[in-house]
Amino acid sequence: MPIRLALKVDVDTDRGTRIGVPNLAADCREFGAPACFLFSLGPDQTGRAITRIFRPGFFQKVSRTGVVSMYGLRTLLNGTLLPAPHIGRRNTDVMRAVRDEGYEVGIHSYNHYRWQDHVQTMDLAAVRAEFIAARAEFLRIFGTEAHTAGAAGWQSNARSREVYDEAGLLYASDTRNGPPFFPRLGGRVFQTLEIPSTLPTFDELLGRPGYPDDRIVPHYLALLDASRPNVLTIHAEIEGMGKRALFRALLRTCAERDVQFIRLDELARALLADRAALPIRDQVLAPVDGRSGLVATQAAA
Repeated sequence: MPIRLALKVDVDTDRGTRIGVPNLAADCREFGAPACFLFSLGPDQTGRAITRIFRPGFFQKVSRTGVVSMYGLRTLLNGTLLPAPHIGRRNTDVMRAVRDEGYEVGIHSYNHYRWQDHVQTMDLAAVRAEFIAARAEFLRIFGTEAHTAGAAGWQSNARSREVYDEAGLLYASDTRNGPPFFPRLGGRVFQTLEIPSTLPTFDELLGRPGYPDDRIVPHYLALLDASRPNVLTIHAEIEGMGKRALFRALLRTCAERDVQFIRLDELARALLADRAALPIRDQVLAPVDGRSGLVATQAAA
């Protein structure tokens, strides 16, 4: 079987939307790689993420990935010392241009900071309001409802799954590792298909002793699995900006090795054609190597 690879682009910030997104769209177009761009649509309050200093592993990740140089000082002050720019209103034309080029678009968040840092403690009404705000801004920009979402920071729970089901999404991509599945939380099976990210992200590898830049592309190639769809989450602020050359090297090498780039929405429709064959898995929070805190993943079968 050919190796299949889907690209999911998480867009977290105003700067990433303005600069990283057009870069990634151009690079993916050059190498014939479709991608799903998931946008943060409301205020950019990235600076408030300083509260993550209390999470285990946060300082280590910040020091090895060069957060300040990648994201820019201005972005790291948004929502604290500087006003929070409204990403959707400032970047409507950029987002529409990506859609008009034929790329898939969806929801990453309304307020990225609020979802990633607080969704686990928000009640159902608050989670619903946050996602409805994202849906409304998406509808304003694109003129249609979103058919997919991928949670900020892979933060997902039964309440967010409920609002996904209410939205009638085709699929979501909130979790890490394993095959596509229907999530079960608290004994309830949710109806929105989940397609996990199966590969480590760049920022989980960068700066670690075993992964100098010249080893990252070979590492990804070694991880690609021909027996299932591979899903790589990239970030507009990293692969689209500071590590753009490295991402282009990955795209080039995949193209040379005849890796088949696939669309996530087409994968979802193909999987849902035999809905009864898809597994149901418990969704849990667990650590992922190279990332601080806990993220959503599926429990072992």
